[in-house]
Amino acid sequence: MVFNGNEAIMILFMQLCAFEKIMMVSLSVFLIRCYSLYKLRLYLFIMNYNNVKFSQSYLFFLFILTFLSCKQGNKPDVSTIQLNVKIERFDKDLYDGKSKDLKQTDHLLQKKYGVFYDDYVHQMVGNYSYSNEQVLSTLFKDQAYEDLNKEKDSVFTDLAPIEKELTQTFKYIKYYYPKIKAPRFISFISGFAVQTPIGDDYMGIGLDMFLGKGSKFYPAIVESVPLYLSKRFAPQYIVPRVTETYAREELFAERDEDRNLLAKMVHHGKILYFMDCVLADNVPDSVKIGYTTKQLEWCQTFENNIWGYYLENNLLFETDYQKIQVLLSEGPFTPGLGEKNESAPKLGVWTGWQIVRKYMKENPSVTLQQLMAEKDPQKILQASKYKPK
Repeated sequence: MVFNGNEAIMILFMQLCAFEKIMMVSLSVFLIRCYSLYKLRLYLFIMNYNNVKFSQSYLFFLFILTFLSCKQGNKPDVSTIQLNVKIERFDKDLYDGKSKDLKQTDHLLQKKYGVFYDDYVHQMVGNYSYSNEQVLSTLFKDQAYEDLNKEKDSVFTDLAPIEKELTQTFKYIKYYYPKIKAPRFISFISGFAVQTPIGDDYMGIGLDMFLGKGSKFYPAIVESVPLYLSKRFAPQYIVPRVTETYAREELFAERDEDRNLLAKMVHHGKILYFMDCVLADNVPDSVKIGYTTKQLEWCQTFENNIWGYYLENNLLFETDYQKIQVLLSEGPFTPGLGEKNESAPKLGVWTGWQIVRKYMKENPSVTLQQLMAEKDPQKILQASKYKPK
């Protein structure tokens, strides 16, 4: 049977209408029929089904949570995970003890905080040459301690928002690693001695290291803490820094055999990708890596040049500590790169992050757990097809 042009168009229109009716009756059936020749992953919010995967004409339900890979903007549902982070206020309990008998204060803090209190007295603000009471007495008599407490209280009137963020982040961590146990979180001030220490079953949060870049204290300690670091000492950095420290120290320690630049780049990149997966989507990349907005933009603008610099100087497999450390360490900029010291620091860390992101994009079947367990950095680089333009 032969149709003229108008008749063919009319028939095609009728067929499309028929398909539309099918879609209205059964969206799932319509999609399967239309895309039976393609590999397509769809996420439907119908009949309470999540993470439904269509692959050719077969329908698979991805119900094993721990084998899902992470994608930014597509966080898993962790509402059923029972976890509620509370930050214990050692900073307040310590200050309240100022008006009490030293022996009583020492006893109460030792009983409540145990190992943390011992670490605080002998490693953060004092040492083992002095007794607990001597350290407390010296601390309470110091006007700087009084002033620092006042500013800390003015900035952190309530830690509930931070507890909420930590709760959500550690739910994501537990989603991917069900066997982990969230640490006991304890807030303190130490006179800028330490930011996020990890001890026996605790993780400390040094609130005096997150007062905000406008704090009057930071310019006064510039000799020990450079301004390029203290500019990041703000409340919005607490959860990212806690997450990074926990990942590096408790979950994914760097291997001794990872000595060349590529191995270290990929290791750092995996840590930052892990942070992509467990931090809230509204946490900026600049906060995750500790860049200013301009530094992040510089990296994005000159990504191809940065990669070319590694290749031209045969740096990827370099093991000389001094040569590679300049590309991994904190600093105001990277010496020898960029004009007027505008380059970003720790470029190797940033590049490693982009390699890992590209690897996960090119290999969507790889789970977060598989990525973090992968020990071959060359495999990740090759499979990433990373070639910035």
